[in-house]
Amino acid sequence: MVARPDFSQHANHASTAPAFFSVWDLHAYYGESYIVQGVSFTVHEGEILALLGRNGAGKTSTLRALARTGSPQLTHGEIWLDHQPLHRMASHEASAAGLGLVPEDRRIIPGLTVEENLKLAQIAPPIGWSLERLYELFPRLGERRKQEGVTLSGGEQQMLAIARALARDIKVLLLDEPYEGLAPVIVDEIEKTLALIKSQGITTIIVEQNAIRALKLADRAVILDTGQIVFDGSAEEVLKDEALRAEYLAI
Repeated sequence: MVARPDFSQHANHASTAPAFFSVWDLHAYYGESYIVQGVSFTVHEGEILALLGRNGAGKTSTLRALARTGSPQLTHGEIWLDHQPLHRMASHEASAAGLGLVPEDRRIIPGLTVEENLKLAQIAPPIGWSLERLYELFPRLGERRKQEGVTLSGGEQQMLAIARALARDIKVLLLDEPYEGLAPVIVDEIEKTLALIKSQGITTIIVEQNAIRALKLADRAVILDTGQIVFDGSAEEVLKDEALRAEYLAI
């Protein structure tokens, strides 16, 4: 059994100076089930953070708590984005403050075309990337702009979900299992897109079961185990530490 790493030594842990996005002592429940148990971490502007762990570790629950979805219910803790207290906001207020969630099920709206899905995201301010800029980022969406969104392939639906988030003026992009069910060649395309998004200064937190792919893309990693952080450090450290990966990621 490998000892739990002392992640407090890492410079990016929440006990250090304030960062662009900070999570402090987060606790959240599904009913009586205690899911997120004292999670704290920070992300610096423009970073990609991989939020990792085995199935049931609390990754998606943490992401949903950050997005203020109401499920799980946040009972304690603080979430700060660029000096804005997201923990005091409802989900639509957090979205207006610059938080963009792309859920695992993508939630493409049936009956609407690709372009209508994107335009719907821009009905109310703050408006982000223009349609032209989104189609430049995702040429396939431009080619299929008049096609009903739910009839796209899985990879194209993932592109649409990311594009819809960027149609808002976001500061932090939250991605839940963006590679799930996608062929490796499509994952390559998504990764190139995320690298380009990073180059535009957008901060990204990615939850992904394909930990190796996520780690190769990310700057830093936070590993959860039963709702608690067991590692907070560089992605490179995790890639190099076989014992750590075996214990907490099963790879």
